Amino acid sequence: MEFWKEHVKLRIVLLAVLFAAGLAMIIGGWKMTGMITGLVWMLLGLVCLLAALAIYNKPFENPKRKK
Repeated sequence: MEFWKEHVKLRIVLLAVLFAAGLAMIIGGWKMTGMITGLVWMLLGLVCLLAALAIYNKPFENPKRKK
């Protein structure tokens, strides 16, 4: 998809926001030892980090070939 190649500033801002939010959620959830809400915060942080990784990798995907 060409969208992420054309909008580099948006991609960088989203990467920074998702990475910072994900890291903060993981650390905050880690401090809630023994509480189920801590696990939920950590899982949400993991989702944010994976979303940041997906956005980072999107411009480097190879287009699918048609047979």
